[in-house]
Amino acid sequence: MKNVKIAESAVIEDDVEIGEGTVIKEGVIIRSGTRIGKNNIIFPYAVIGEEPQDLRFRGERSGVIIGDGNIIREFVTIHRAAGEGENTIIGNGNYLMAYVHVGHNARIGNGAILVNGATLGGYAEVHDHAYISANVAVHQFTRVGEYAIVGGGFRVTKDVIPYALAAGEPLRIYGVNFLGLRRCGFSQEKREIIKEAVRILTRMGLNTSQAVERIRRELPDIEEIRKLLRFIETSKRGIAK
Repeated sequence: MKNVKIAESAVIEDDVEIGEGTVIKEGVIIRSGTRIGKNNIIFPYAVIGEEPQDLRFRGERSGVIIGDGNIIREFVTIHRAAGEGENTIIGNGNYLMAYVHVGHNARIGNGAILVNGATLGGYAEVHDHAYISANVAVHQFTRVGEYAIVGGGFRVTKDVIPYALAAGEPLRIYGVNFLGLRRCGFSQEKREIIKEAVRILTRMGLNTSQAVERIRRELPDIEEIRKLLRFIETSKRGIAK
């Protein structure tokens, strides 16, 4: 643990790995089986690697894997996975604000932001650069696609497609996360193509299969459209419309 700063009141169990340059502040608890990369900052009273809140859990060996450059704020809880050899996984460059909960077997990609009180159920997924607003509850097994944004206080019970702006009760797609795409360097041409794909999916009265076929037929074969279609085709809970 080279150049790692650990407050005296932090509790770190055996079988924990912490990468160079990581800072662990007062009252943090890190349980056995946790692997933390480089240059993370973990703020007071976060708890990482605690047993999963899963009635089927029987004490099997599992863990949490956290990448590099993450900011984990006060009272965040990240539970280890259920299932022998399984892991809850958080990538690189994410910002988890105070009181965020990451349930067992959940996965967060890179560059995502989870605002205060956001909650991920077991096996939930948050993909790269997604934005989960305050007090959003993401149902277990549900996915939020890359560059999507979910408005504050709503429930995510179906998958939120990449690039979308989602809000409402029940959750609906209101359009495209144009601000996020622009900030991340998406060209105007790509933004317009994504906008048209989302319009076909959500505004034309088509079922999902019909919308996918129309997108394939009418829109350019760019990587962003391929990712969108792969996301839809691999959905297990269905997509918010």
